[in-house]
Amino acid sequence: MNIIAAVDSNWAIGYQNSLLVRIPRDQQIFREMTEGKVIVVGRKTLESFPQKQPLKNRVNIVLSRDQGYAVRDAVVVHSVEGLLEELKKYDQKDVYVAGGGSVYEQLLPYCDTAYITKIDYTYQADVYFPRLDRMGDWQLTADSEEQTYFDLEYYFQKYERKNRGKC
Repeated sequence: MNIIAAVDSNWAIGYQNSLLVRIPRDQQIFREMTEGKVIVVGRKTLESFPQKQPLKNRVNIVLSRDQGYAVRDAVVVHSVEGLLEELKKYDQKDVYVAGGGSVYEQLLPYCDTAYITKIDYTYQADVYFPRLDRMGDWQLTADSEEQTYFDLEYYFQKYERKNRGKC
């Protein structure tokens, strides 16, 4: 299973239920990587999408503790166990965990590849991604050349779990 996120220099991912910044090239890569695949998001992340609707051309699976929560064109599960059972229907390499913070934390142990857009800037934030660069079982395996969006510098990075097979 994969995990995908854009983080700032402190591994922050959001503020007040919104992305820290929208970088068109990052959004394009996200779209290219996840179209035709499965994305797993929490309720708050889904509600931050345009019109609070699931993303098109993907299987959207929403993890929510709210037993009454339902959304059109998405599968809603209420526990990590229920999610893992639902994900048995799909090839694990086609599954992308796409936020938010608590979903990332809960599902990181089941992932073996992380696609990170690392933004060289520090934003005001209230949600953070686990710091893969400080975790001994993760290693940086790919790092792009510097990218720029106006005066922002960022990099596309790939981290892989050293001891795969936990998924």
